[in-house]
Amino acid sequence: MAIVDVTVIPIGTQTPSVSSYVADIQKILKEYEKEGKIQFQLTPMNTLIEGELPVLFEVIQAIHEAPFNAGILRVATNIRIDDRRDVKRKMHEKVDRVNELLK
Repeated sequence: MAIVDVTVIPIGTQTPSVSSYVADIQKILKEYEKEGKIQFQLTPMNTLIEGELPVLFEVIQAIHEAPFNAGILRVATNIRIDDRRDVKRKMHEKVDRVNELLK
């Protein structure tokens, strides 16, 4: 199980707002989640996605393509991968552990 931090940046949009592109990406992620392949969390600055690494690469490619499908001619996608193999932890478990330490 791995976690990726992904930011898809459409370049050359008509306005400074990118929320419609983010919404398109979230729709793609919801389909993968409905199929039981991933879990994801939207944040104000990025999206966190949890799943098996080969599936995550497939998902990343699909969401990278989304702005192109909406007519954008250039897209920059930033990816950070946390792939721990000795322990299987979900995103919420990592946060829960830190919150326990704060008590």
